[in-house]
Amino acid sequence: MNSILIKNAQLVNEGQIQTADVLVKDGFIHTIGQHLNAIADTTIDAKGQYLLPGVIDDQVHFRDPGLTHKADLYSEPRAAVAGGVTTFMEMPNTVPNATTQALLQQKYDTAAQKSLANYSFFMGGTNDNLAEILKTDPRTVCGIKLFMGSSTGNMLVDNVHTLEEIFAKSPMLIATHCEDEATIRANMQQATEQYGDAIPMGLHPEIRSVEACYKSSSMAVELAQKHNTRLHILHISTEEELALFRNDIPLEQKRITAEVCVHHLWFDAAQYQTLGAQIKCNPAIKEARHKQALFQGLLDNRLDIIATDHAPHTWEEKQSDTYKGAPSGLPLVQHSLQVMLAFYKQGKISLERVVEKMCHAPAICFQVEKRGFIREGYWADLVLVDLEQNLTVTKENVLYKCGWSPLEGETLPGVVTHTIVSGHLAYQNGAFDESKKGERVLFSR
Repeated sequence: MNSILIKNAQLVNEGQIQTADVLVKDGFIHTIGQHLNAIADTTIDAKGQYLLPGVIDDQVHFRDPGLTHKADLYSEPRAAVAGGVTTFMEMPNTVPNATTQALLQQKYDTAAQKSLANYSFFMGGTNDNLAEILKTDPRTVCGIKLFMGSSTGNMLVDNVHTLEEIFAKSPMLIATHCEDEATIRANMQQATEQYGDAIPMGLHPEIRSVEACYKSSSMAVELAQKHNTRLHILHISTEEELALFRNDIPLEQKRITAEVCVHHLWFDAAQYQTLGAQIKCNPAIKEARHKQALFQGLLDNRLDIIATDHAPHTWEEKQSDTYKGAPSGLPLVQHSLQVMLAFYKQGKISLERVVEKMCHAPAICFQVEKRGFIREGYWADLVLVDLEQNLTVTKENVLYKCGWSPLEGETLPGVVTHTIVSGHLAYQNGAFDESKKGERVLFSR
């Protein structure tokens, strides 16, 4: 494998920013230092640019297999790499659902052939597959995914006995989607009685309500505390849920952790007026007080990780005439880092904290082996960002298979100029090198 020497970068890592050179050899970070004179196959002068660890996105939906008209394990990892995301963890609600070891392995096999980014896949839980869950290897699989809400149809886990068993016996981290099904159904029934088929899109956060989120999240926390389960609650969307999480101990010691997604920090319910179904997702984007509280929860460490829940649908699917007909989910993985850099430029968060929440914390939370930090001996997952350049999001520069973004028209600061994935210069100034695919991620468990 080629060697790469990065010179004169502003290295952002482990709470510090310092000028440094980095030598990459055979896939790994070989040397970090000042004025390195090593001979390398490729030398990059990064003067004036910031060198970050590659972003680890712990929640994406890449739709492969079964829904590949929307996205797949070739298109979406390319978009991720262009946005500085070098590692993703993908969800099991593909078709068929990844709820057996054989189906899970098929996804790994596909990624090995197609994915430019590093990859891991969640094993899906159902009401009746505990035996399959217990076969999951904690060293080679990121976690078990439970949908404690109706977001994905067939994968709803609502049997209390099953939930107790999974929480008691899981060999590894359980990641949960938490929305209470009964509450949502009652809210939907009420909205249907009032509006028929003409339910306004703006009612989405009332149908998938604060109460639905809190009721389910609090149940998950109670189960985890009862069984001492390693629990990670995905895409927290309400101010009320923040009370469930603690910030008085280091992340390494937490048994219960939480994630916030960029769209719940960026958008609020007022934008249903202009964006409509483009920002319809589960859990719903809610009124502005929630995004303000979530940002504070991120800064005070009640929320541990920033992710995307990247969930593309075609433009045609999103243009449904009815609220019920428009699918939930939005594509975000190409621009998540830039969204957070926009908050940095606004003075809301430091660069060091962006790196902590998008790179270090996912690695710690999931016990990712030798990734998420710029350290000698670690895999070389690295991103160079030019903060003096801006990018306006347009349909023409969106790389998702679905071909659109809810951020279109936004000018975001910071352009990713180079992305190195496991020592391979996969992306450089708009061009991809697909001669080497990403690596399967391992876990120190």
